[in-house]
Amino acid sequence: MLWQLMEIGLEELKLLQTVLVLLTTNTVVHDEVLSKAIVLCFRLHFTKDNITNNTAAATVRQVVTVVFERMVAEDERFKGIVEQPPPVQGNTNRRSVSTLRPSAKDAYMLFQDLCQLVNADAPYWLVGMTEMTRTFGLELLESVLNDFPGVFLQHQEFSFLLKERVCPLVIKLFSPNIKFRQGACGAATPAPVEKPYFPICMRLLRVVSVLIKHFYRLLVTECEIFLSLLVKFLDGEKPQWLRAVAVESVHRLCVQPHLLCSFCQSYDMKQHSTKVFRDIVNALGSFIQSLFIVPNASIAAAITAPAGGSGSGAQAAAQGGPGAGGVSNTMTTQAAFEYRGTWIPLMTISVQGSAKATYLEMLDKVEPPSIPEGYAMSVAFSALLDLVRGITSMIERELAVEEEAAAEFRETHPDLEWKPQRGSHLVWEEMVNASWCGLLAALSLLLDASTDETATENILKAELTMASLCGRLGLVTPRDAFITAICKASLPPHYALTVLSNNTTNLSSKAFSIQGQSVQIISPSSESHQQVVAVGQPLTAQPQGTVVLTAKNIQCMRTLLNLAHCHGAVLGTSWQLVLATLQHLVWILGLKPGIGGALKPGRAVEGPSTVLTTAVMTDLPVISNVLSRLFESSQYLDDVSLHHLINALCSLSLEAMEMAFGNNKEPSLFAVAKLLETGLVNMDRIEILWRPLTGHLLEVCQHPNSRMREWGAEALTALIKAGLAYKHDPPLALNLRLQLLLLNPLKELSNVLHADIRQKQLECVLQILQSQDDCLGPGWPLVLGVIGAIRNDQGESLIRTAFQCLQLVVTDFLPTMPCTCLQIVVEVAGSFGLQNQELNISLTSIGLLWNISDYFFQRGEAITQELEREEEVLQKQAQEKGETLNRPFHPAPPFDCLWLCLYAKLGELCVDPRPAVRKSAGQTMFSTITAHGTLLQRPTWHIVVWKVLFQLLDCVRTASTTADKEKIESGGGNILIHHSRDTAEKQWAETWVLTLAGVARIFNTRRYLLQQLGDFFEAWEVLLNHIQSAALSKNNEVSLAALKSFQEILQIVTPVKDSDKAGDALATMGVPPVLVDPLSASGPGRPLVRSDSMVERLTRYIGAELQAPPPGEESALEDSTLWWSAWNTWYRTGTESTRPPSGPTEKLSFIPSQPFLTALIQIFPALYQHIKANFSMEDLKKLGVILHGAVSVPISSDASPFILPSYTEATLTSLQEAVLTALDVLQKAICVGPENLQVMYPAIFEQLLLFVEFSCKPPQYGRMETKHVANAKYNQIQLFAPAEWVALNYVPFAERSLEVVVDMYQKTACHKAVINEKVLQNIIKTLKTPLGLKYACPSESTWKLAVASLLKVLSIGLPVARQHSSSGKFDTMWPELVNAFEDFLFTKSTPPDNVSIQEFQKNEAIDVEVVQLISTEILPFANFIPKDFVAQIMTMLNRGSIHSQAPSFTEAEIDEGYISRMALSVLLKRSQDVLRRYVEDERLSGRCPLPRQQVTEIIFVLKAVSTLMDSLKKTQPENVDGNTWTQVIALYPTLVECVTCSSSEVSSALKEALGPFKDFMQPPVSKVQNGES
Repeated sequence: MLWQLMEIGLEELKLLQTVLVLLTTNTVVHDEVLSKAIVLCFRLHFTKDNITNNTAAATVRQVVTVVFERMVAEDERFKGIVEQPPPVQGNTNRRSVSTLRPSAKDAYMLFQDLCQLVNADAPYWLVGMTEMTRTFGLELLESVLNDFPGVFLQHQEFSFLLKERVCPLVIKLFSPNIKFRQGACGAATPAPVEKPYFPICMRLLRVVSVLIKHFYRLLVTECEIFLSLLVKFLDGEKPQWLRAVAVESVHRLCVQPHLLCSFCQSYDMKQHSTKVFRDIVNALGSFIQSLFIVPNASIAAAITAPAGGSGSGAQAAAQGGPGAGGVSNTMTTQAAFEYRGTWIPLMTISVQGSAKATYLEMLDKVEPPSIPEGYAMSVAFSALLDLVRGITSMIERELAVEEEAAAEFRETHPDLEWKPQRGSHLVWEEMVNASWCGLLAALSLLLDASTDETATENILKAELTMASLCGRLGLVTPRDAFITAICKASLPPHYALTVLSNNTTNLSSKAFSIQGQSVQIISPSSESHQQVVAVGQPLTAQPQGTVVLTAKNIQCMRTLLNLAHCHGAVLGTSWQLVLATLQHLVWILGLKPGIGGALKPGRAVEGPSTVLTTAVMTDLPVISNVLSRLFESSQYLDDVSLHHLINALCSLSLEAMEMAFGNNKEPSLFAVAKLLETGLVNMDRIEILWRPLTGHLLEVCQHPNSRMREWGAEALTALIKAGLAYKHDPPLALNLRLQLLLLNPLKELSNVLHADIRQKQLECVLQILQSQDDCLGPGWPLVLGVIGAIRNDQGESLIRTAFQCLQLVVTDFLPTMPCTCLQIVVEVAGSFGLQNQELNISLTSIGLLWNISDYFFQRGEAITQELEREEEVLQKQAQEKGETLNRPFHPAPPFDCLWLCLYAKLGELCVDPRPAVRKSAGQTMFSTITAHGTLLQRPTWHIVVWKVLFQLLDCVRTASTTADKEKIESGGGNILIHHSRDTAEKQWAETWVLTLAGVARIFNTRRYLLQQLGDFFEAWEVLLNHIQSAALSKNNEVSLAALKSFQEILQIVTPVKDSDKAGDALATMGVPPVLVDPLSASGPGRPLVRSDSMVERLTRYIGAELQAPPPGEESALEDSTLWWSAWNTWYRTGTESTRPPSGPTEKLSFIPSQPFLTALIQIFPALYQHIKANFSMEDLKKLGVILHGAVSVPISSDASPFILPSYTEATLTSLQEAVLTALDVLQKAICVGPENLQVMYPAIFEQLLLFVEFSCKPPQYGRMETKHVANAKYNQIQLFAPAEWVALNYVPFAERSLEVVVDMYQKTACHKAVINEKVLQNIIKTLKTPLGLKYACPSESTWKLAVASLLKVLSIGLPVARQHSSSGKFDTMWPELVNAFEDFLFTKSTPPDNVSIQEFQKNEAIDVEVVQLISTEILPFANFIPKDFVAQIMTMLNRGSIHSQAPSFTEAEIDEGYISRMALSVLLKRSQDVLRRYVEDERLSGRCPLPRQQVTEIIFVLKAVSTLMDSLKKTQPENVDGNTWTQVIALYPTLVECVTCSSSEVSSALKEALGPFKDFMQPPVSKVQNGES
């Protein structure tokens, strides 16, 4: 009935309602009936009535739904029952499918016919259909597929329909779209191509979307075709509407990440399959590109049409699409993309993540709509973002799940390793690999074109998430590509940055293709109309003046910071890109590093070209903050990532260093600052990054650019200080390795030559010392090494800073450092002494060495214990390795070694080129050895003597002898130098003096200690050798000092030898004397036992100082060898220094000074005391040569006024005194000595007599020309006359020697030796010279003294001579004596004119004394005296003037007989001669009076005659010899002749003489006869 109604066309709406009610309320209607009902509805749909049509369409839809709902319900009912499906035969019967249940069969038939109808074939089941539209059929198909996917998936029959019917149908219907190319159909084409039809095409795409969405698993191959078609529809040649609909379809796929994942698995990962997923992404990309590159007519039209005007825009607005409408109402700038002149607005299309399509929903449109401008772009953009968002969030979710599983697994099985399943990873990696190129191309382009902040943000976020995902999956290339994109976007366009450009070239060479069409990555354009926010200097070396930063650049920079901050762990090697970019941005923005490495906005004007807008100014602190936080967050990175970060910073810094080479441009300090920041926040695991970090910073410190290296040093020292201050676990004090690791770079800095770096290093040391002192421990050697690493080329200020550190160490830290470091402290202090930049520091450092030695002394015991513990450990280690312990001064105990190092250092300083340093060091060294030497063990003294003292003496001697004699003008600046120090040689002389004196003092004070060393004699010899070479040096100061040292070691000041005194000395020190035990216990043979306490040790040494060795034979013997060795030295020195120069003298010959010679001679008496026992004649002769030589040495004329007495004073020089003293000592020793010594007397006399000769004949010194001061009496020469050398005034010396001779002769006249050696004869022989010269003597006193001495000597000597007359020992003396008398009494010299009468009379009195001596000492003893001698004497007396007024000349000795007769005869003869001569002279002289002398003489003779006459008268006649009478009478005529003389005095004397002759006028005969008988 209903059918008929339908056919008649009545009550159509009622019909439809009824059918609907019938079908929905029960399931009775099915099979044919149902089909009839459905056909009925269809027929009504195609009526002319619009309302009926629409209602019927709705009803059809509902009915189709009902049919399928029945089937679903039926399936539910039979859910539990598992049916045994009959064997499927070949599916021949298409109409009925036997296996299906009733409802299912209905549904199956219905769906099958729908496909038939759409395909324009006859239906099988819906019999009676008259017409059908494809659009409606497609809509119905779509709704069924979309609403009941389960039906198709559960039932094979339905699946079969999908495969066999639906898919081919879709592909067939698509064909016009595929073949069509816009603008391609020309008139010439043979078959007109069917034009694509919008309604069908759009519905087909909807069906395809549903198929792909629900049945992808069933229709893998078909979907591959659909997707490929979809990609083709995006082609630029397709109609605009087709592309828009296709993009919407693609968008629908993009929001289903799991579906995309399946595509990837099914197609991309299969070998021979189309790479569908890749193509989709690439297609999207190229679609977006094409929009920019190929502006279609429609777009152009839309641009020309005013917004909101007629045409497409209005239409779009009317359709409710978000087109261009409404934009013009607001003033906001519309979001858009702009690229090379193409402007595409951006619309909000759908909520993120959902694909709400506009054109796919236009089911009522028959004509293709006009697409508003920018719509396709907007959809594609959304699709792109959704695609990225979907994929990344899906993969990240699954990664998170996997990580949780891994964590659980590790907890439960800590010993096993977690192995993730590779399958899922492969898919994810493939998805990324397939899509990244396309995504990157599209996103980069969009980013470049974007003018909207939000859009930019979204693009950047997409790139960021992709980069992070690639990082997590370990895909390096894509990760770097995305990061590079962000980096490039952050920098100004075309900014030459090598890291990035290298990377991009790799990418751009990867042109990728979409189904054979190649798509290039478009390089970003730069003409974007962006707001400029900053202008700055580029860091690169490009010549482009300034560069601009836009707001977008800053936005990208923030993304970059965000990336680094949040995803640092996955960046790996791309840290390089990120940091390089940040460095350049920071540079352009003018951020500079501050304390701790944080970047702060630089000074207001960084350069003429940095311009920042207020917008960016407010951003800067934020950016710098984020930058700091970024590096702070490095503490959360794992070790590998941290290493990547450090490596990136280092290579960045290397680039910055290269750029800063060779120019003074401000360098980029970004990398260095950030290395510092990274190091500071990672202190807890500093060990793993310390080496690369500091290794690089050390390189920076050597950079020629000062600012660069300054920051390197700043960073390095800050890290070291922070590292030491950080509370490590375990603490640093226990973790020695870490401490050394931290301090090592500080030491390495010492190798840097730049002074500013060393300054920083030393400041750091100072700060470490001030803060870290207590826990440095094993780090001390390093720190001290740094302080001591000074070189002379470093300049004063550096050395001063280093020295401050050292002073701090010495004053505050010696007790806290390990004792093993004390030696290093000594070394370092020494090196400061040796530097030559700053004299004051050198001197102060010597003071420090003194302080150090004091510290050693005070803390001796503690140091000893610690060092010995250390020594044991080292000894053990050495034994284990089988090596010998190797340290300086081994085998001395370690504490002694410390002292030896100190002495060695001071020894080096003692030969420094600067005199002040030498002097100070020398004083300090000898003071320390003197003050603290008691602490040393005895064997150590051996090293001190040989390795320290003698070595030093050698060096000083060599330096002194080779020193320069050039005059030094001034001592630097305006200091004048005293003439005694104005050559290097003179300055060295002072050092030599000091050193020799110091060593001698030690030998003197430590004599007993040293004597117990085995080789004291050798040492003594060496020391004497040094003294000798110094004494013979050509420098007066040195030679004199050497003798002083000689005196000192001979202990002319003798040490206490009393053993009681030892006790006293100890008592004063507070040491009970009980402790002093004799030292014999540890003789040289026995090993020295270590003492336990300091007190004992001191006691032992003080004992050694004070106790003399036991007075055994050995020590006496040993002593004498020492003294004889000293005598030999003295002799050699004396001989060398007093030997006169041979040959013609030159000016250059050196003549020793008087003080030197004096000191030399003064040593002898003391020395002699020790050697007198074996002192032989031979030695005496040697001595004599030296004494004679010494006295002969002249004085230089400029010194003479100070040494010579003026010629009127008769004083001795000290040298002459010393010579006489020496002889005096000898004489006294001989006097008290044994017999055998007395043979030496004659030698001493001989020596003295030599000296006496000097009075008249000064000694010659070689062939030197000297002038004699004694001559001054006559020719008053000035002292500064041309002669260079002045001989001494020897007269006083000779006279004193003469006195000594007389004195000694008085004592020794009777000694055998004196008699045998003819001493008296020698004395007379010597005195003969001055006696003979008489008035011609240089000094008048000489002959007077000579006479006096002769008289004295004869008064003693003659009796001795008479005693030994028989022995003949004096035979040779008598002639000498006669000669002496004669020479004196008949002198050839005339008295000087100016002699006064009194003087003359005094001199005559002396002559008389001599004659008296003859009369008293010689004539009375004529019997004991050789006859010829007496005869000579008488003859002499005859010759002599008879001045003598002896009153009883004859009476006293007349009875002496022979001698008297001789004397009378001589006297009378003489008288006769005088009278005759007088008479003749008187006659010849006429009126002239005769000379006074002659008159006196004649008076004398006359008186003598009268006296003789008186005597003869009184004598018995028989006693007078006849000859005498004859001679007396013979006088008479002569007397008579004198009567004529005119002188009244002579006349009166003549009267007296003539008077007595009256008695002889009548001689009595008998008496005469008797007398004759």
